[in-house]
Amino acid sequence: MSAYVFLRMDGVPVPGFRSGAVRMVLALSAWLFIVFARVVGRANFGQWSPAVESAGLSLLIVLFLAAMLLAIVDLFTGFGTLLPHRAPKLRGLALAAALVLSGIALVQGIRAPVVTEYEVALPGLPENLDGLVVAMASDLHVGTQVGPDWLKARVDQIMALKPDMIVLPGDIVEGHSRRLNELLPALHGLHAPLGVYAVPGNHENHGSPARALGVLAEAGITLLMDGRVSPAPGLVVAGVEDLSSIPWERRHLDPVALALGNRPAGAVILLSHTPRRYEQAASLGVGLMLSGHTHGGQVWPFNYMVRFSYPLVEGRFGIGPMTLIVSRGAGSWGARMRLWKPGEILKITLRAD
Repeated sequence: MSAYVFLRMDGVPVPGFRSGAVRMVLALSAWLFIVFARVVGRANFGQWSPAVESAGLSLLIVLFLAAMLLAIVDLFTGFGTLLPHRAPKLRGLALAAALVLSGIALVQGIRAPVVTEYEVALPGLPENLDGLVVAMASDLHVGTQVGPDWLKARVDQIMALKPDMIVLPGDIVEGHSRRLNELLPALHGLHAPLGVYAVPGNHENHGSPARALGVLAEAGITLLMDGRVSPAPGLVVAGVEDLSSIPWERRHLDPVALALGNRPAGAVILLSHTPRRYEQAASLGVGLMLSGHTHGGQVWPFNYMVRFSYPLVEGRFGIGPMTLIVSRGAGSWGARMRLWKPGEILKITLRAD
């Protein structure tokens, strides 16, 4: 992809870009920097590692958008054979458009998440719990690209919703981060009358899962690992481990069945970081399933590609009598870029059915 983008830069009015050799050297340099940034980010050598990783992954997004727009121009012009005199200028416009879109994506990625509101009729919910407010924040990805100050601002956003219950469906922290203990003061700010509940995502499993989940537990957050609790009579909150990264020694188990088995009577909310096995959840009596993981594709048109693995990418869906809500997440992964939609925190008002 890098080679394709730089080879098609002959329309850029910059001295030296007419030389194919120069452009290939730049393409190789860009590719090496992206790989280097990813390795550095995973290894977490220090405070400069996240900045390098973010720069590399941002470059990757720029190259992707450029490649997509250049491909459209090349198909329209027959790779320059149909409009030989205008094709270089059109490719230059495609590159300029890619930079503009990248700028928009950067602004959307850095801005604070919006609050998206849902009202859900929950089967079996007692009348006395009608109007219960659940605040949900998934995919915060705190610890590398964003830190304690960003997290504190998100906690303030959540608490401003005056929730009766708070749920965090995974990828709350980065398991390989060296800054996890710095997040505790902000995490301690999360509290609600019916409790704060979380399930692990695939990113808690990076680096040191025990350390990542330990920080959440130390902050007073109840972790639901293939289990359930009843925060109020007639209401059950269940949670499963990340369905996309089940350890090999647990592959023979059924997390959804484990979480929902032998539960008390009442309306059931299921937390699952990954939007999978929703038909099974519906068949087992779940009334509301809450997931994240997909980021809504994060950068268009990745949302179309994500559908190959996760057909229900973002929003509200009806699975028989069950409601499934997939959040595009409050934070971002890798590059702090989003196109077209910003991150989101959910305010879900439950209604007795």
